[in-house]
Amino acid sequence: MTKLPEADWTKREDLAQLIAALGADHTRYVGGAVRDSLLGKDIHDIDCATPMYPAEVIDRCKEAGIRTVPTGIDHGTVTAILPQGNVEITTLRRDVSTDGRRATVAFATEWKEDASRRDFTINALYAHPETLEIDDFFGGVADLDAGRVRFIGDARERIREDHLRILRYFRFQTRFGGDWDDEATAACQELASTLKGLSRERVGWELQNLLALPDPSATVFKMRELGVMQEVLPECGQREADTLTQLIATEHAYAAEPDAMRRLAALLPAVPPVAEAVSARLRLSRSQRERLACVAARDTRDMEAPLALAYYEGVECARDRLLLLRADPRALDNWTAPQLPLKGGEIVERGMAKGPQVARTLQEVERRWVEEGFPERERVMAMLDNVLAAG
Repeated sequence: MTKLPEADWTKREDLAQLIAALGADHTRYVGGAVRDSLLGKDIHDIDCATPMYPAEVIDRCKEAGIRTVPTGIDHGTVTAILPQGNVEITTLRRDVSTDGRRATVAFATEWKEDASRRDFTINALYAHPETLEIDDFFGGVADLDAGRVRFIGDARERIREDHLRILRYFRFQTRFGGDWDDEATAACQELASTLKGLSRERVGWELQNLLALPDPSATVFKMRELGVMQEVLPECGQREADTLTQLIATEHAYAAEPDAMRRLAALLPAVPPVAEAVSARLRLSRSQRERLACVAARDTRDMEAPLALAYYEGVECARDRLLLLRADPRALDNWTAPQLPLKGGEIVERGMAKGPQVARTLQEVERRWVEEGFPERERVMAMLDNVLAAG
């Protein structure tokens, strides 16, 4: 039987206290922590499964002095608040009914029954918290070893239960997969139109999760080939997919960290109204909407004066634009926009009456100051003299 390799997180003292409270035989580590530990990856979140009902979990934790929060009590999830990181504890479940967007669940008593309602074999691995022995009901360990992302059971049935699993498949394939699974890709292609029934927020979030991965470019092409991308982001054509590939190469060349919003901008035409429409459709935040619109306004002239671009548009947008134009953004590293060493009151002191002319004069001095590379105050005052003399 496969065992979970010992790792720092499996030796956590606060986690051991939680397991003691719940009982090791009534608890299993499940999901990403098990999967990623087998792959030697860093662990960020720990999830546990248990046949105990939430009320008993809460009572046992309370007796052990562990605070809990009923974060998803309707679906059986309780969060234990631990010093070294919180742990979600979910009662075993089975689906009663599903409509592709949400599921009605009932509590279950068998580990395999709980495993059978999960999406992929590599996510249905349960590890005993003391022996670290893994229960693998559907061949997930072999799939991990083979770099294979495979739905549990019938792929079409799993997708009909939750349509978002189509996008999750492409994300997990990008993270863990090698060759594409024929059954999975055929099911995603056949049921791609069901994505239209999902909330746009869920689609937007899943797209961001995909685009934040190191290199999702091949996946984007596959999604277009299968007709999936056309359902969630019809604005992404061949040109835009190529732009993403070029962007990722440029990010690698200049050691720029992957960024989901920048990459989403690559998948859209460089037209601000289009970026604004997509932002609204995906229910992006205000800051995300502003960023996409700013990046969509990129122009080849942006490369001529990176610091001026960053001054007017902000460092983040300027970096995005430069990378999308395949230009070096490193001049912006650790750069903070300076403040114009001139105030409107100083112009009034020179004899100009208060009013719009003061603002226009200030703007003209600022334009020259930026154009000259942000010189010191002495030069700014000379610029002011020149503007006033020409006025």
